[in-house]
Amino acid sequence: MKRVAILISGGGSNMVALVNSMTGDHPARAVLVASNDPGAGGLAKAAASGITMAAVDHRPFGRDRAGFEAELLKHIEAAEPDILCLAGFMRVLTPAFVSRFEGRMLNIHPSLLPKYPGLHTHQRAIDAGDAEAGCTVHEVTAVLDDGPILGQARVPVLAGDSADDLAARVLVQEHRLYPAVLRRYSSGDRTPIFLP
Repeated sequence: MKRVAILISGGGSNMVALVNSMTGDHPARAVLVASNDPGAGGLAKAAASGITMAAVDHRPFGRDRAGFEAELLKHIEAAEPDILCLAGFMRVLTPAFVSRFEGRMLNIHPSLLPKYPGLHTHQRAIDAGDAEAGCTVHEVTAVLDDGPILGQARVPVLAGDSADDLAARVLVQEHRLYPAVLRRYSSGDRTPIFLP
């Protein structure tokens, strides 16, 4: 059974989708939910699911990303995860941290990578006049929102869409895609999944 640690920064809806999928014959189980924000709504959801949780507030560390990560690592290493899932974790990780989990850290990003790495993905897709948008699950590398693609799901961009409208439609697909990729990945299969 693979042990999964999930990093969040907010409400944790993707974390909940992952946790809820890891039942029955699923080859993985969640062992930790950690956040850079002690007030993250997802922490209460993790506690309600009986999952160990941890919070390391990044703010006191200022620009000392390595110091923040060292504190976060104490919690992660105590949980002994096989796989690390970033699920709305809004901190850029240092290359040293990434290299530590290389080949076993996943992220979900709300665009069809390689389009629109970084922030404001939905508005950027609308501004570009794209006919479709979506989300991508990828292995994490030291380059932001890069790394081998493990899955994508697409949604149409509709006339009159606001960034919030599009984000809501993409989020539904995120909750389908990330659990599907994690199940396959944790069984040792890295073949990408493409959902319609």
